[in-house]
Amino acid sequence: MRQSALNRLLTQAFGVFLGVGIAVWVLRGFGILTFIPGGVIWLLLLGAIAIGIINYAQRTWWRF
Repeated sequence: MRQSALNRLLTQAFGVFLGVGIAVWVLRGFGILTFIPGGVIWLLLLGAIAIGIINYAQRTWWRF
């Protein structure tokens, strides 16, 4: 996989995880998705942070 394709994939994955995490958090706050445990929301947000860090590291440090 080329580096630009990997960057695009990681950026899209970051956006999806962050978007879904925030959407679930807001909907749970409004009382719509009350059946989803808080741990799932934390996993989504922490997954987004992890993918963002990997994306940043891949862009700046890993020069293959």
